[in-house]
Amino acid sequence: MTDDKDITPRPAPGGGSSKEEVALELMKFIAGTTGYGKASGGAGFGGKAPKTPDEQVDALLHLYERCRSVVAK
Repeated sequence: MTDDKDITPRPAPGGGSSKEEVALELMKFIAGTTGYGKASGGAGFGGKAPKTPDEQVDALLHLYERCRSVVAK
């Protein structure tokens, strides 16, 4: 039986993962663990949470860009 909340990275078909896939998995892990980009606070972090759906999307896109830059290093 599989767990819907399982965020374990899985290798891409055909071998390794591209940097974009790794960045996406990293973003999903961070967002899922911390509640980043959600309207309510998460994991004890006291930062200002985005309120509108557009702000939530912008926050997640910003997180993805940060993950891509880290993976590219």
